[in-house]
Amino acid sequence: MSIEQTAIKTTYFSIIGNICLALIKGLAGFFGNSYALIADAIESTTDIFSSILVLLGFKYAERPADENHPYGHGKIEPIITFLVVAFLVVSATVIAYESIENIQTPHKVPKPWTLIVLGLIIVWKEISYRIVIKKSEETQSTSLKADAWHHRSDAITSIMAFIGISIAVVLGKGYETADDWTALMASGFILYNSYLILRPALGEIMDEQRYDDLLEEIRIKSLEVPGITGTEKCFIRKAGMKFHVDLHAMVNGDISVTEGHDIAHLLKDYLHENIPNLEHVLIHIEPDNL
Repeated sequence: MSIEQTAIKTTYFSIIGNICLALIKGLAGFFGNSYALIADAIESTTDIFSSILVLLGFKYAERPADENHPYGHGKIEPIITFLVVAFLVVSATVIAYESIENIQTPHKVPKPWTLIVLGLIIVWKEISYRIVIKKSEETQSTSLKADAWHHRSDAITSIMAFIGISIAVVLGKGYETADDWTALMASGFILYNSYLILRPALGEIMDEQRYDDLLEEIRIKSLEVPGITGTEKCFIRKAGMKFHVDLHAMVNGDISVTEGHDIAHLLKDYLHENIPNLEHVLIHIEPDNL
């Protein structure tokens, strides 16, 4: 299975899971008198739409390179990540506003059985996070990583809701708004998490050099190719789940242009064979006796 297919399959998993959880949280929050659960349901609903955006982004990024897009269509991925972050910010704002409204409005203590629902949700969302984050590392996808953090933020907001409902249930009258306060705190966490998701996507779209481990691997692998005596400049750009590399490689300055050309092709093929997720590799040959 290709990395693109892996990413798409993982996104379907997120969409189905979020649909189920949004329904469960919404119903449990309504019948269990818990706005923290309803806030959770709002976040899960926005997660559905953001996961659909991620899916559409992956579908678009699969398009092959063409005359107008010689490096492919992978740059759509960080743009999708920006939209996912926008969904997170909107949901956090809605949750914060509704929490403040509910704090000011008297209401009933949440039902104790909502704690059981929340406990199961927390376990499922953490499992979902671990599944999706593992796939994001395999595919080097910032969009999938953003989707994974949706699951983690959902788990944490559910933990906050669990704490708030527990306080309200145990302490009773006078503490009815405890789960609203925890929902408000959860909105702050969602906003902070939005920044953590946005930062790497911004670096990607600005071609920021953030791939030191890959750069070192390219240098080490290059020296394994016969005829390569060293490496000089190496620039890496990321587009979607693929990396584009510009590498200055050094060879014996006394060999012919044809021999240098052949070595460059050997190096390019060797890097493609031994390092996953490389797309375009441009080799510039430098004489090592200058």
